[in-house]
Amino acid sequence: MTALPTGRSACGSSDRQALRRCVGVDPEVFAAEHWGRTPLFTPAADLPRAFDDLLDLAQVDELLSRRGLRTPFLRVARDGTVLGSSQFTRGGGVGAEIADQVADDLVAALFAEGSTLVLQGLHRLWPPLIDLAGELNADLGHPVQVNAYITPPQSQGFSAHYDVHDVFVLQVAGHKRWRVHAPVHPDPLRDQPWADHAEAVAEQAGREPLIDRVLAPGDALYLPRGYLHSAVAQGEISAHLTVGVHVVTRHALVEALFALAGRDVDLRTSLPLGIDPADPEQLAPHVADVVKLLAGVLADADPADVAERVRRHVWAGNRPTPVAPLAQATAAREADEGTAVRWRRGLRFRLGTAGERVVLDLPHDRLTLPVSTAAALERLATGDVVVLGDLPGLPVDDQRVLVRRLLKEGVVVPAGPPS
Repeated sequence: MTALPTGRSACGSSDRQALRRCVGVDPEVFAAEHWGRTPLFTPAADLPRAFDDLLDLAQVDELLSRRGLRTPFLRVARDGTVLGSSQFTRGGGVGAEIADQVADDLVAALFAEGSTLVLQGLHRLWPPLIDLAGELNADLGHPVQVNAYITPPQSQGFSAHYDVHDVFVLQVAGHKRWRVHAPVHPDPLRDQPWADHAEAVAEQAGREPLIDRVLAPGDALYLPRGYLHSAVAQGEISAHLTVGVHVVTRHALVEALFALAGRDVDLRTSLPLGIDPADPEQLAPHVADVVKLLAGVLADADPADVAERVRRHVWAGNRPTPVAPLAQATAAREADEGTAVRWRRGLRFRLGTAGERVVLDLPHDRLTLPVSTAAALERLATGDVVVLGDLPGLPVDDQRVLVRRLLKEGVVVPAGPPS
C-alpha cells in the first residue's frame, strides 16, 4: 500500500501541548535529554498551568461515592500490601445486582486507618483525563493510562520499587516526598517486574537517592521505567496523578519479527519423534538449523509487515475521544450540505492507496473507498472542522455519501462551525 501524506494520527497538537504541560521544557529537549534516559523534576512555576482542572479532592470523593465504581477501578494499599477487594466493596443493592461495587463507608474507614487509595483507569472514567490521555498518546506515540494515588498524611502506600512503564507524576493536592534511585535493572520489559530483583531493589533503596524532593501542588516528575521510587505524604492528604506510558520497545519489534517467522514452513516443522527436549546434545543440531533458517527469514523481513503487527498493539492501547452514540447515529442519518464535522480526536489511522482504491486502516477496521475520495479524506484527516459541501474533489452528493459513512464508522464526529 502506498501511503498518502496523511498516513499518521490526526489527534495531536503540532507543538505537543499536552507533553509541554507535563515537562515544562521544549519537547525536543525532553526527547533528546530525558525520554527513556533520566528523570526530570519540574516545579509548578516552570509549567504552563496547574493540574487542579484534571482532578481535585472533592472530585475524588465524587468518584468514590457517587459514580458506582467497581473493581478493578479502585485498589487499596497499606504498608506496601494491596488489600483484598472484599474489604472495601459490597453488593450494589436493589436494581444493581452486582457484588463488587465500591462501598464509600468502608473506603472512608480504611483511609482513616492510613491506607492509600489508587483510582485506576481514570483515562476511561473521568472526562478531563480522557482528554489528557488521548492528547499525550498522540504527542508521545505510545499508549497512555492514568491512575490517581490518594495518601493520608504521613503515610506511604508502596515501598521502593520500579515500574515497567515510564511515568509522569502530576501533584494535584497536598505534598509528597519522593525519593528516586538509579535502576538495578535498566529498561525492564513488562514481564520483568521489580519483585524479580527484590534484594537488589532493597539494597539500592538504602543508598543516597538521585532525587529527594517534596512535590507541591502543580509540580511534576518524569521517571523512565526502571528507576526506583518511593513516596511519603507529608502533613496533609496528598493526591497525585500517575500517567503511565506503555512504551513501545525494540523488543516489540523482536516479537513482531518472530511472529512473522511463523510464515516459514521450515520453521514450523516438527522435531523428531522421541526427542528429549531437555537434552542439550539432542537439541544442538536443531538449534543450529533453526538459527540459520531464522537468520534468513529475518534478513528478508519487510518493515511494512513488522509495522502492521506492531501497530495492532499500539493503536489498541488508547481509545479515541468518546462519541455520543445517539447524536452520532442521528448525524450519520441526516448529515447534509452545511453539516460541520471533524476527524475524531485520538483516532489512530493510516491512509494510503492500493490500486484504484483508497485504504483507511483503523485500529479495528479497514475501509476501502473510491480513489476519488483521497483529497477529501486528506482534508478531513487534518483534524480541522470541515463543512459538508467544502470537501475537495467531490460533488456534494458524493461528499454526503462519504461523510455519512465516516460518521457511521465513527471516523468523524459532528462539530460546530469553523471559527
